[in-house]
Amino acid sequence: MFRTALRNVLAHKARLMMTALAVLLGVAFVSGTLVFSDSVGQAVKNASAKSFKDVAVSVQAGSPESGPEPEDADGRRISALDDKLAGRIRALPGVAAVHANISGRATVADKDNQPIGTDWQNLAANYQPGPDGKDSRYPLVQGRGPAAAGEIALDEGTVKKGGLKVGDSVRFATDGPALTKKLVGIVHSEDPKVTAGGSLALFDTATAQQLFTHPGTYDELVVSAEPGADEAALTDAVKKVLPKDRAQATSGTALAAEQARMVERNNSALSKTLLVFAGIALFVGIFIIANTFTMLISQRSREIALIRAIGASRRQVVRSVQAEAALLGLVSSVVGFGLGTGIAVAMRAVLNANGAGFPDGPLVISPTAVLSALGVGVLVTVLAAWLPSRKAAKIAPVEALSTVDAAPALRGLVVRNAIGAVVTGVGVAIMLYVSTLTKSDDSTLMTAMAGSVLTLTGVIILSPLLSRPLVALAGRVTTRIFGVSGKLAKENALRNPRRTAATASALMIGLTLITGMTVAGISTQRASDEMAAKGLTADYQVTTSNFRGLDPKLTRQAAALPGVEAAVPLRDTVFDVAADGAFGMLTGTDLDRIGKVTDLKFRSGSLQAVRDSGGIAVSASRAKEKGWKTGDILQATFPADARGDVEKRKSQKKTPLKIVGIYEDNQAVGETLGSTRLVDPHLKPLKDEKVLIKTVNGPEAGLAKDIRKALGDSPLLKVQDRDALRKESAGQIDTVLNMVYGLLGMAVIIAVVGVVNTLAMSVFERTREIGMLRAVGLARSGIKQMVRLESVVISLFGAVLGIGVGVFLAWAGGSMAAGAIPTYEMIIPWDRLGVFVAIALVVGILAAAWPARRAARLNMLESIGSE
Repeated sequence: MFRTALRNVLAHKARLMMTALAVLLGVAFVSGTLVFSDSVGQAVKNASAKSFKDVAVSVQAGSPESGPEPEDADGRRISALDDKLAGRIRALPGVAAVHANISGRATVADKDNQPIGTDWQNLAANYQPGPDGKDSRYPLVQGRGPAAAGEIALDEGTVKKGGLKVGDSVRFATDGPALTKKLVGIVHSEDPKVTAGGSLALFDTATAQQLFTHPGTYDELVVSAEPGADEAALTDAVKKVLPKDRAQATSGTALAAEQARMVERNNSALSKTLLVFAGIALFVGIFIIANTFTMLISQRSREIALIRAIGASRRQVVRSVQAEAALLGLVSSVVGFGLGTGIAVAMRAVLNANGAGFPDGPLVISPTAVLSALGVGVLVTVLAAWLPSRKAAKIAPVEALSTVDAAPALRGLVVRNAIGAVVTGVGVAIMLYVSTLTKSDDSTLMTAMAGSVLTLTGVIILSPLLSRPLVALAGRVTTRIFGVSGKLAKENALRNPRRTAATASALMIGLTLITGMTVAGISTQRASDEMAAKGLTADYQVTTSNFRGLDPKLTRQAAALPGVEAAVPLRDTVFDVAADGAFGMLTGTDLDRIGKVTDLKFRSGSLQAVRDSGGIAVSASRAKEKGWKTGDILQATFPADARGDVEKRKSQKKTPLKIVGIYEDNQAVGETLGSTRLVDPHLKPLKDEKVLIKTVNGPEAGLAKDIRKALGDSPLLKVQDRDALRKESAGQIDTVLNMVYGLLGMAVIIAVVGVVNTLAMSVFERTREIGMLRAVGLARSGIKQMVRLESVVISLFGAVLGIGVGVFLAWAGGSMAAGAIPTYEMIIPWDRLGVFVAIALVVGILAAAWPARRAARLNMLESIGSE
């Protein structure tokens, strides 16, 4: 029986080719993901390990008990790590050297004064030359290290992106107005944050202290050990000389291990995301595999009957079909793994070309990746072929000898339809329940996912039943337009509802997910757009990319500009109300001028009441959530005053905040509003979180540049009009949607392969029928048209089901978004849905190209005489 299975695979190479392609693509997706993740993860680990190569002990300011080091009024850190402490550590037995490091963030501007990189990746440090005048951490590529207050060195990636060269003046900002220094050196860095699109700015130690800490103080003391020194003992010795609750010491081994765990967690999240889409692609492939084996068994029923007649048992027939599937899966998986390895290499190159900045490293092909990819491919193929193999074993020999193609048993369809109705009903009921929920926690999300899976599964089970009315309706159109060819296409699609449904379901799954994501994404995008501009009447909003705020003096300078009617600051501080378990943000502003830049609509109380009483106003959603009403007095504490000291917070004096107004939700002012006099005592240093600017004649050309100059023209500044605010939120959603389209594209490609496979095998199955049609006068063009129309009808059936289910799931799950975004309302993007339908039409036409051509080329007489 094994030899029979092998011969069957070799005898039906052409018919199994498309099925092998579906398995191959799915395995390539899985193996590419695993190899890519392993390779990038190992490269990042290697790069991180290099940074800890000479680190025996790391001493850092702050501690878990007291939190990070405090800051002074200028925002500079107050560190306990100074030259005196470094000297004491240097004197310990086993210490070879102590390097005093200073770190911070600096955003560098390019030639057009635009920021390079994103703030959290824009690093800064002090350059510490050794006896040879070089810092081993940062190998020089060109020039020299900074040695004076007016000098700076940059990493080679930043220099390239900024169009800079040694000798140029470099504009940058750390926390405020722009500064300018001369570029004296270019260095190489393997820090993952820098290579992933960030930047690195280096200063001499005195300048770095002036910018980020204080003279004589540091953020970290890196201890190098003498050869043979015990790292654990040295760590304990260092801990004994540290000031209590002001610093902490960690061994280099522990730091490296933590870094490796962090890399693994980040890598794991990416891998899981990609594997979910790979799983979808393989799930789509199951329908193709099952369809192929069902059709093969139907075409080989006489052969199977002969095998049964000469003594083969049902179990042997099942094993024979399963062996065929296993061989097909194994061969496809091996080829797919090779393709996946190529995909991993290409993916890394493409992402790096687009600024991902993954460090260099070897291609890592682990045994786990190989076994997982091959195992998944073989297992999926064998499972998909299980039902067809059972069907083959159940055919009675005499029955099979008397007919080639038996219609599906009515009982089987009745049972299937009953199961499908129950599963669909449960899924729809869960989604209707989800549509009543207004929260989006983990439990709600899991419920929604379960309901979506059940609904989609139920529709797949019911698809043979649904195919009859929908295909018949499409057939009326094809018959009226294309005549006999259209009618034959409809009859062919209806001849075997299970086959038609399985072929269409592969396309339906991909379109369901794409449609659902599109509707939800576009709706969220529109809601975010409305939220960004809701209640905002200002012409410009000014913020900083590092969220550290603006100096109030600069805000006053902007207000004095010609053409500016008002420049209104907003300052935020956190507070909590122990009695209500509330923890929120209080926004302080100029209550006399806030009405010029926002449209505050009060449901109770008024802005005048907030101004006169010194109380606060809260948003309607916040008031509803906490059960607050006008007249309530909140006993609030401001944690910012206690700097994380739990005991101090317990004894902290409470501040009464009287609610004197409730206003409709307003994105510009947030959830709680008061005067700057209420907020300022709790802000150290005093900063404006954002500034809303109203101009006399609206946005004008050049005015944004004038505002930037008045605010210091820092690379950190973001001066945005209302359109820019909308585009900022829209751009993030568009990026996510494009990524989803790309990842789900594999599932759609596999679905196309399924349509081609089904049509090709269907043409082979109907060879005699096609010959008869040619004999009674149907031209070759009519045969081609018939096959094309059948493909289009099947594709449109899958598209209608997919788009319909996708829209329903997006509608039901939209309530969770509505809970987080009050302006959420489901938007149906008819233009994009039209594109999806057009794609289904194109899929149908392209998928039928080869089968239609093959059908038209069949010899009439040979076809009529075929078995």
